Order: sequence, then structure tokens, then C-alpha cells
Amino acid sequence: MSAILELHGLTKKFGKVAAVNDLTLSLEPGDCFGFIGPNGAGKTTTIRMIATLLEPTAGTVVVDGADVRTNADHVRAVVGYMPDFFGVYDDVTVQEYLDFFAAAYRIPADRRRRVIGDVLELADLGGKRDTFVDTLSRGMKQRLCMAKTLVHDPKLLLLDEPASGLDPRARVEIKELLRELTDMGKTVFVSSHILPELADICNKIGIIEQGKLLVSGDVQEIMRQVVGGATLRIRTADGADEALIAFLQSYPGIAAAQAHNGAVLARCGEVNLDQAQLLRELVARGFPIIAFHETEADLEDVFMRVTRGVVS
Repeated sequence: MSAILELHGLTKKFGKVAAVNDLTLSLEPGDCFGFIGPNGAGKTTTIRMIATLLEPTAGTVVVDGADVRTNADHVRAVVGYMPDFFGVYDDVTVQEYLDFFAAAYRIPADRRRRVIGDVLELADLGGKRDTFVDTLSRGMKQRLCMAKTLVHDPKLLLLDEPASGLDPRARVEIKELLRELTDMGKTVFVSSHILPELADICNKIGIIEQGKLLVSGDVQEIMRQVVGGATLRIRTADGADEALIAFLQSYPGIAAAQAHNGAVLARCGEVNLDQAQLLRELVARGFPIIAFHETEADLEDVFMRVTRGVVS
């Protein structure tokens, strides 16, 4: 399957500061790629270069086979860009707002109403067609911006912090919309510094810090590489005690053990540690075990292990 997006050595400098430094990655049709990094890491700069809004200092960006430097018109036709903040106008209805962008994408007038109806339904804004944009809630405005991004049926969606500033319900709604878009076969490139937003919708991730891409690839593979073996949460009737921690630290296959919120977390250094045998030995040694289970690694674990906590 040919790549829909290819970045090779992508670099952007502002003066002597490298906002993006030698970034290389590739996405295939249908991928949902989570671009993770702290504020100031280079996420927005990267997205703007892909969207043809910033010219790279070095490196290449190829979208659907077209180079952003030499064939920007083709790139803009196949890319839908949703910025982190977007402007709205007074006295403009949802219908008029979307009609303007549909016209900008040269969609014929006789098709626009049907197209606008389709994207409004997808964004769950069907009943807001005649509502003035500036009266919408922030969550509805985000969904409207998503609808605007979809009017020309792009192959690649560039979404810059789409859930930023939203309440919990609105965030869930945006996540459900992203799932629906990937189910439709769209390739989604979504940036965020809020990790739970991306954990269960992305099949690939990349972590960027100070303009450098630290890791990228399949979510589960990165978790296996970075986090390693499982983490066990063990709780006794007496709470976390030093004897249990000492035993676990000396047990073959356990890399580390520490107290955490009334329990003990034991990180396995071996992926195939026999957890059942460990539990039998704990019980045989008289530890009053009342909970013993494996905790799932998440993107936060990966992020904390590969980043250093610095920004540009």
C-alpha cells in the first residue's frame, strides 16, 4: 500500500532555533496517527508545513504523491486542515459558513447543499444549519470546524489539538467523530498534549520534543519496546509493606518494586514471567494477598519514559 504522507528529514528553523529538526515518518491510507508532545515541541509547525502554510527549511513533504513545494495545489485538494484556533464571523449562519468554504474548494453550487447536509449530519449538527456561528458553544464550533474540514472529501485530515478547551462530553463526541472518520478510510494526523484523547483511537503514534521525533510507529509495538514487561499491582490486607517490596526486588524476573497508593507496583523485567507461580510463592510465604493483577501500560507511561520534560 502506497503512503499517503511521507516526511523525510523535515526541518524548520526560525533564525537559529530549530522548531522541527530532521523529522521522518510515513503514514498509509486509513492510519490514525497521534502526534504527541508538550506545548512548544513543534507539533503545529509540522502540521502547517504539511498543509503548505509554512515552507520547510530542509527536507521533503510528500502528500498523495505530490511534493508540497512543487505541487501545492494538489496537496491542498487532498488535505483537510483543522487549526487549533479558527476564526468565525458575526452574522454568519452555519449554512453560510460551510457554503463559503465549499465554494473556495470549487464545489459546484448545485452540489453544495447536499455536501453541506452530509458533513453537518456527520458532525451531528443537522439541526444547526440556520444558527449563527458566533452563538454556538465551543464544542459545537469545534464540530463545525471539523465539518468545514470535510467539505471537499479530503484523503488526509490534519487536526491540530481538536479537543483543546472542550468539556468532557464534547471531548468524547470529538473522539467518536474521529473513530467514524477512520472507519470511513480517512487518514488522520491528530496532534495533542492530552494523552487520554489519543490512547484508544490511534493505531500509530509519534512523540516529539524540542522538534525531534523521539519514537514513532505502531502503538502496541512502541509500548512493548519502551515499557517492556508488565506491571503487577499487588495489595495485601496490611497494605504495602517493606517485606513484600524486599521479596519482590529479589525475585527473578522482577525489575523493580515500590509502594503506590496502598499497594505495591512490581515491574516485570521479563515479558514471560510466570505470574501464577509468583502468586503461589507469595501466598506460601504468608503474605495476606487480597489483590494481584496486571496493570495495562498506557501512552502516559511511554511519554514519561522517552521525554525529558523540556520544551523549545
